[in-house]
Amino acid sequence: MRVTAVMVAYNRRELLGEALEALAVQSRPVDRLVVVDNASDDGSGEAAEQALVAWGDRARLIRLDENTGGAGGFAVGIAAAVAEPDVDWVWVMDDDTVPGPDALAGALAAHERYRAAGQDDLAVMGSRVVWTDGEDHPMNTPKAKIGASAAERARAASVDAMEIRSISFVSAFLRAARVRELGLPIADYFLWNDDFEYSARLLRGARGLYVPGSVVMHKTKIRGSSDLDPGARFFFEVRNKLWVFRCSRALKPGEKAMYIAATARRWLRTMRASQDRAQLRDCLRRGWREGWGRRPRPNVAVLAGVGVPDDVMVEIVRSEG
Repeated sequence: MRVTAVMVAYNRRELLGEALEALAVQSRPVDRLVVVDNASDDGSGEAAEQALVAWGDRARLIRLDENTGGAGGFAVGIAAAVAEPDVDWVWVMDDDTVPGPDALAGALAAHERYRAAGQDDLAVMGSRVVWTDGEDHPMNTPKAKIGASAAERARAASVDAMEIRSISFVSAFLRAARVRELGLPIADYFLWNDDFEYSARLLRGARGLYVPGSVVMHKTKIRGSSDLDPGARFFFEVRNKLWVFRCSRALKPGEKAMYIAATARRWLRTMRASQDRAQLRDCLRRGWREGWGRRPRPNVAVLAGVGVPDDVMVEIVRSEG
């Protein structure tokens, strides 16, 4: 199995350096690495360039001219990864994600055990994400797949894993063949819910595993859920969730109803906990209007003119064809 890691960076130079160091010392080496710098202005691009020298031709740095958000960065990085015909898994992560030394080995070992137990229909794997205190990070800890059959649950448990329906991009392993089949993340999301939509899209009709044997550290400022008073970013939560429910085929009708109800409860909790409800009401109003008022633009339109290399743009065009 050949694995290409994709890391998206934006203005976290010190954390980026730590993350790249951790990738370089994996017990099972990463085959290739793609770093996408989202027009950082803190020297992250230069730091990545220096760190990637030791990788030689196994690494590629893509420096964009504009900040395309996590969604745009991952769309570009994943396109660059699957443009290589021999890649089997694409391992995606943010620049504040520090993988443990056996993060890659643990995921691939789970996949090998899963293959030995039956049909190899695995499309996505997710790591166990901990905070700096070693405890599970609530922002990135998935829930068990609702509606999974007893056989699905038993097979996942037999490889020390858990069936999932979605996963965050903090540390996700995406089957390259599935990516080529179903396309890329939607760059117009900019940030938030792009990983939910995309992983759910890849997993509709396929299997996904949460693999506790693959551990990474998410070095956020606090250990908390993403709905803990998100401030101005609540706009993206509202708009993008509406886009998921309106425009995406990631969820089945019954699942969509369930997630709509859960989203309403989440937004209510967020409002109640906020110290600036006026700001969140404004985000809700603007996100609601845009979420209903238009659909996400094609990746080709969003990513045109931002410095995407020609060969990567070819893959982006192909994915939408």
